[in-house]
Amino acid sequence: MKLPSCFRVLVITLSDRAYRGDYEDISGSRIKEMISGFMANEKWNSEIRLEIMPDEADVLREKFATAASDYDLIFTTGGTGIGPRDITVETVRPFLTREIPGVMEYIRVKYGSNNPNALLSRGVAGLAGDSLVFTLPGSVKAVEEYMTEILRVLKHTLFMLCDIDAHGHGQ
Repeated sequence: MKLPSCFRVLVITLSDRAYRGDYEDISGSRIKEMISGFMANEKWNSEIRLEIMPDEADVLREKFATAASDYDLIFTTGGTGIGPRDITVETVRPFLTREIPGVMEYIRVKYGSNNPNALLSRGVAGLAGDSLVFTLPGSVKAVEEYMTEILRVLKHTLFMLCDIDAHGHGQ
């Protein structure tokens, strides 16, 4: 398997208020901006789709049912806390065929040491079929923190998924 000629990326913002138009979605736009910069820096082509949906498990479940086969990377923002409308983790987790817990654990510990509230994020990372999935909190500050760490390992992660030996051994 080799890297795709064009990475298909889906960014989903889960926010009742942004969906209704009460305010502009900044977190999803920030993910899109950061992943776009990463792809450009690697000289990789990408098509990035941004969607806003309400905090509704059925709506997210329906999207994930097809997204896992349609996208190489899926990022969500919002719904990872412990509030009554925070449904992202429970909705996405059943689609994950393999979890990658170290990424989110590291981020929670790193940023939680300065901001204990960061420890309340329940975000997950993993594979849903061939799609790499990351569920991020909804705040722009948290998105920037999470994306900074995710982007540090993303190239190696994608190489591993494509069975590319990035260490110069073998292939």
